[in-house]
Amino acid sequence: MSIENKLYSSQWNRRKESLLITLLGWVPLSLGLALRNHLYGNILRRIGTSVLIQPGVEFIRACCIEIGDQTKIFRGTLLQSYDQDSQISIEDRVSIGQNVYLYAGGKNSTIFLRNKVRLDRGVDIKVLDDGCIDLGENTYVGPYSCLSGQKIKIGKDCLIASHVSIYASNHNFEETTRPIISQGYNCKGITIEDDCWLGSKVTVVDGVTIGTGSVIGAGAVVTKDIPPYSVAVGVPAKVVSRRNEIPVNSEKVGVQAINRLP
Repeated sequence: MSIENKLYSSQWNRRKESLLITLLGWVPLSLGLALRNHLYGNILRRIGTSVLIQPGVEFIRACCIEIGDQTKIFRGTLLQSYDQDSQISIEDRVSIGQNVYLYAGGKNSTIFLRNKVRLDRGVDIKVLDDGCIDLGENTYVGPYSCLSGQKIKIGKDCLIASHVSIYASNHNFEETTRPIISQGYNCKGITIEDDCWLGSKVTVVDGVTIGTGSVIGAGAVVTKDIPPYSVAVGVPAKVVSRRNEIPVNSEKVGVQAINRLP
């Protein structure tokens, strides 16, 4: 296909997408559910069975978005792909709360939400060029948390509390003769392994791995790798206990987790 034909096709698909969303996006739930599921199939890459899409959900470049079976997307959510080579892939039984923003925001970028992922209201996820943000099966992300960068991998069965910041990129700032905004950025990637719990307002910086089964206390700033089954607190976060050292029958596990040194 020629460049001109590709451009024409892209423009036509975008107009068709905008028209359908405008016509169907605010149809009341009882009437609009069946219409949306049927007609959105004409613009999305794939839509599964028994999908709930509430009024006020918007898609940009819907041809790059696929939605699995029994997924729920609540009102005010925006799913956007940067270009035809980027994608948002949502598997089965995923729940996306109100006012969530998913942006595959760079060339060849991908967002994966695996089976039974739950995003609470106001979650913001943005992936950069040639990047991938991958949330594992049965992982929960709390209200108003933000994930951004080139490579973020979160395992299965994780609990991410509210207002958590996970940023897998850093601005370059070495040159004092140029504004920082014009110096670009560098990315190492963040990995959060299976069965981790991050408390409210935790910050995870680029280049960090949090090992399987770890707990990060509220407000901590994780700047270095955390070994598996650790409890870490503070700014910067330090390991204060190992989960397998905490007495199972103790009524003061929380206190011991804070006071016991590794």
